[in-house]
Amino acid sequence: MLIISTMEINYSLDKQPTADQIIELYDNSGLPRPIKDKERIQKMFDNSNLVITAWDNDLLVGVCRSITDWVWSCYLADLAVRQEYKKAGIGRQLINLTKEKVGEQSMVLLLSVPTAMEYYPKVGFVKQESSFIIDREDWR
Repeated sequence: MLIISTMEINYSLDKQPTADQIIELYDNSGLPRPIKDKERIQKMFDNSNLVITAWDNDLLVGVCRSITDWVWSCYLADLAVRQEYKKAGIGRQLINLTKEKVGEQSMVLLLSVPTAMEYYPKVGFVKQESSFIIDREDWR
């Protein structure tokens, strides 16, 4: 078990992870994404215009991937934190940095995985009953 309180976590808008680092983080964190499709993961990041990463030295410990127009809405597509770093405030900081970056004019919205439904209200999100979805083809 890692002791996070003695470690310095660095957050970055510029240090982009490799597809392999992202896949390893998503697998470790339990975030259900198409981790067996490296090309798709790479495209997910290539086509996102706001990616904030969290690093413990050279180890990717968290990522917040978003798509935004910078003035109305920001879709927070992925929030992942390495299992052994959870409960250290990394997810909250990634969300705070995202909100800070998109500014006051933009809302931040997301679709939650079932296992995170209790987490998001704790970090400032308000549950909405007004969303709709056309789901993708099953990728599992």
